[in-house]
Amino acid sequence: MTTMKAVRIHAYGGPEVLHYEDTPIPQLQPDDLLIRVRAAAVNPVDWKIREGFLQGVLNHCLPLTLGWDVSGEVAAVGPEVIRFQIGDAVYTRPNIERDGGYADYIAVKASEAALKPVKLDHDQAAAVPLAALTAWQALVDAAQLRSGQTVLIHAAAGGVGSFAVQLAKARGAKVIATASAVNVGLVMELGADQFVDYTRSRFEEVAKEVDVVFDTIGGETQTRSWSVLKPGGMLVSVVSPPPEATAAAYGVRSAFVFVQPSSSQLDAITQLIDEGRIKPILHTIMPLYEARQAQVISQGGHVRGKIVLHVAS
Repeated sequence: MTTMKAVRIHAYGGPEVLHYEDTPIPQLQPDDLLIRVRAAAVNPVDWKIREGFLQGVLNHCLPLTLGWDVSGEVAAVGPEVIRFQIGDAVYTRPNIERDGGYADYIAVKASEAALKPVKLDHDQAAAVPLAALTAWQALVDAAQLRSGQTVLIHAAAGGVGSFAVQLAKARGAKVIATASAVNVGLVMELGADQFVDYTRSRFEEVAKEVDVVFDTIGGETQTRSWSVLKPGGMLVSVVSPPPEATAAAYGVRSAFVFVQPSSSQLDAITQLIDEGRIKPILHTIMPLYEARQAQVISQGGHVRGKIVLHVAS
């Protein structure tokens, strides 16, 4: 077998440029795994790349297979791979500059993959890597969030936000979470200590003297967030780089995080999942050939957790 089904783009544009078609199975580099994809999650970065927003940042060649959130089984290994063997159940947030996982197979570096959590099936596991790694790299690496601190998490019911709430609680922090009223039950179940319905209240009237703001929205929300930080606090954004001059004016720190692959961090996340301390939230599961509609839903906003494309059983 030399070909597979994949969802690719041949030009940048709207959802109509997504095509479910035949394409060659990826060739392996010496340190690659070939993963038989069982499920792939949909993320905002997928449709942003589809629309061409990141052309100046990423070295993509068209046609391009989208989707960088994958769970599946190892189908082949390169000669330099030691840790994994054929048949292993793995998940990954692979290099975003290579073809993605809206496909039957994907080739990824072994250093980008980890063994899948035992407690999760492939559909659930595909919802984890990108969002959980984003939360980890923002809260653990950048902010160095620790027990006893207070963090304000925006869009706490979303894919990244839902993991951020759980990760912050696992580290012993107090969580103030923003979301719409329909998500209050979910966000409180995930461990939030205080909930702010952003449609009815201004979060800056509730959150005061917080140690960390986790910005997953940008724009006006980021601008309004500076005032809730205590001196020396930190605003971490995963949407747009916070202005250094503004941080200096408020006497706080800032950071911008664009999630990177990490096998070791996925190992730590796997342990938290199998211990029952964090879990993915799934908005819906759709077949791979409906990737176009899945991206429409993602781009519309208000997704509760993650959208997952089921590829193979």
